[in-house]
Parts: sequence; C-alpha cells; structure tokens
Amino acid sequence: MTNFIDKHEQEKSHNAQCIYNHFLQLVDQESSEEIIQRFRILFINCSEYPDREVSKALERIIPLLQVEEEFNFILNRCCHIVINRKRNNNKKEVLPDLIKLFDSIHNKSRYYYGYHSSKRIFDLVCAFTKSEQYLTLKRLTELMNQDVRSHRNTDSALAQPLRTLIPRYPYLYQHCLITSDNSYEHQQAIRKMKRQKQKKFEIDLSHYVTHQIRNGATTNSKFKDSNFTESSWEYINKIQNPTLLSDRELLSGIRKFVGKVEKGQNYRDYAKSFITYAKQPQSYSCFKKIFYEYLSTSFDGDSRYVNCQFKEKIYKQLKNTMPHNDHQKMNDFLLMKTCNQILGFLVVESIKKPQHFFFINLISNMGSIATTSLLLKIVLVSYRVKPYLEGRFAILFNHYETHTRESVKWLIKVLENLQVALSTNFGNIDLSFIR
Repeated sequence: MTNFIDKHEQEKSHNAQCIYNHFLQLVDQESSEEIIQRFRILFINCSEYPDREVSKALERIIPLLQVEEEFNFILNRCCHIVINRKRNNNKKEVLPDLIKLFDSIHNKSRYYYGYHSSKRIFDLVCAFTKSEQYLTLKRLTELMNQDVRSHRNTDSALAQPLRTLIPRYPYLYQHCLITSDNSYEHQQAIRKMKRQKQKKFEIDLSHYVTHQIRNGATTNSKFKDSNFTESSWEYINKIQNPTLLSDRELLSGIRKFVGKVEKGQNYRDYAKSFITYAKQPQSYSCFKKIFYEYLSTSFDGDSRYVNCQFKEKIYKQLKNTMPHNDHQKMNDFLLMKTCNQILGFLVVESIKKPQHFFFINLISNMGSIATTSLLLKIVLVSYRVKPYLEGRFAILFNHYETHTRESVKWLIKVLENLQVALSTNFGNIDLSFIR
C-alpha cells in the first residue's frame, strides 16, 4: 500500500514539474500576451494546446488529485512562475491580465467538453478563483499596479472595495500577500516591497509633520493646544497628508501614540516601567492582576458603560486566561501567551472564529485612536506579539476586502491609526518632539 501511494505521488509530482518547466522556459521566450493566451488555452478553453506533452501531463494529474487544494497549488505555482520572472525582467506586468482572464471564467457557461478530464479542469479552475491563493493574487495586483495617491476619499474611491487599499498597509503584506505554497523568491519579493513601502511612509510622515512645524503650525503652541482645530491648518501650504485620516485626526493620533499620556510618560516608557515591575519574582496569578491595572487605565473617562462593561470583561478574560498556570512563576513565555490571548479577545481570535463584535463595540464607544492605543500598550509589553496583532488585522482586512470603502470607514480609520502607531513606535521615525 505504501509503495502504491509513493508511486502515486511521484507520478503526480513528475507531471506537475513538467508543467512548471514548460512555463519556466516560456517566460524568457514569449511576450506576456502570448503567455496569457497559453493559460487561456490550457486551463480555461481546455482545447488543443500547442505542446501536447504539457496538456497530457495536466490530464494525467486530474485523476490523481485527492482534494481541490492540490490543483490550487499547481495552478498558483504556474501563475507565480510567470509573475515573478516577468517582473524581474522588467517587462509588462502579467498579473493584471491573468486576473482578468480568470475573472472572465464566470461569464462562461459550464458546457461539457468532449473529454471528462476537460470538464474537470474547467471546474477546478472555477474553484481556484474562489480560493485563498487567488484572493492573494488579487491583493497582489492592487499592490503592484495602483498608485497610493489615488486612494484619497473621493466619491469614486469610496465606492471601491477595501482590497484596493492593501498598498497602504505594509504590516499586512506578510499575512495578506503570502500563502504557504509561495516560493522563497516570491516571499523575498514581498518582504522587499514591505520594507520599501514602510520606509516611504515613515519619510512622508516625517516630512509632513516637519513641514507643518516649519510653516508656523506650532508658533502659537498649536500642537500643544487642546483647542487646536482642523481649520487652523487650512492656511498652511502643506505637504500632502500621507494617511486617509483628516489633519486633526492624524495630529491627535500622533500626540497619543508618542506623547506623555500615562503618568507623565509616553506609552513606550510606561511599558518599560511596567515590564521592569512585572519581572519581579511573582506568580502568574499576581501578574494578571497588575496587567489588568496596566490595561484598565485605557478606559478612564466619563463613560460609565466603558468603565464598567469593558473593564469587567477584560478582568474576567484575564482571570480565565491559562488558570492552570496561576501558581507558576511568571516568565517571558507566559507574558507573550497572555498578550496574544488578550489581543485575540480584543480584536479577533482566528480565521476559524472570525467574530469581532467586541472589537466593533470598543471602537464605537472609545473611538479608533483610543482603541489603537490600547492595542499598542499590549504590543509594547511583548514585542513578540506584534506579528500576531498584524495577523489579526489581516483576518479583518480579508473578511471585509470586498466591501466598499464607504461601508467600512470604521475599519479604515483603525488601519490608518495602527500604521501610524506602529511606525512611530517600531519604525525609524522620531516624532517624540510632539507633545
């Protein structure tokens, strides 16, 4: 039985490699238009393909597939072969045309072909267009082919799906643009784009804030004045705001994320003080109590609902977090696990459990800046949970990616504030002079 399975897998792998080698050879020989046409003939029309050995390899693979995901892997690999090679060769981007090709499949009737394998290929390609791999390709299209400046809040832009904003959020790239079956080459390309986009945002933000100051925005202590209004900025010939937040929202966010907000300290220094205190010998149970106190200051205010409801829920959540460890000595592993579980409670737990009513409730009652500040306080206590926070926001982004920007303004504001909060606390930008 084992020998049969091994032979089965070897045959499938051999035929798949035949197809991969075919496209690897084509990218250096044919234009993007010619390659798109080959995809159309081989995978969609399922008609007579010029290279009969390749079409036979595809036909031999079909009966060997055990689940649809295996075909998704093969087709996704073929797409990435031509995408990566064409981009590296500085030729016309082939990805947008591939997306148009696969999107057009839904306008075709599921007619029956002369061979059973042809219909099966067509059905598998239809299923691929609903897969996570294909959604990732569509997000990648937005990153590679859209100008961030076109994202301003115009009526036409607000009618666009949330997916079109993926270029704005480098902290989502790792989670939204990479799947487990992507090549090392593709993953490196995405990481490079992430670094470039993040660096550009930090430079733009620094230039924007510096420009406001140099043009007299702080002459009368306007950065320090709590009565500072958006109209106060209108006379300034300013560099474009690099976010989708209003000038006033951006200023308020920066002051919150880098200013002195907790006991005369900024969030970063306050977190360091807390960590120093938390690392003193104590039980995990005792740590959870002081961690609650650390978090609960975020809910200070006039709202009785916020003070009572949110504080109580977080207290219960912490109390029920890994109770079997209550009598253990506190350590870094427990710190990371606790922070991660609280992030799951506050934002969203997982792809399998995407409910996020509590998060929406937080934003509705506290606002996007205060909610982002609470998340920032947690990440500053354990830097290792930063990727987990980013991953949770990727779940939300993917969940709403087909919704119009108009319908998810609340999420966009948090995404924008998180970009500013992470950049000012984890990036190379220093805006600590703003108080």
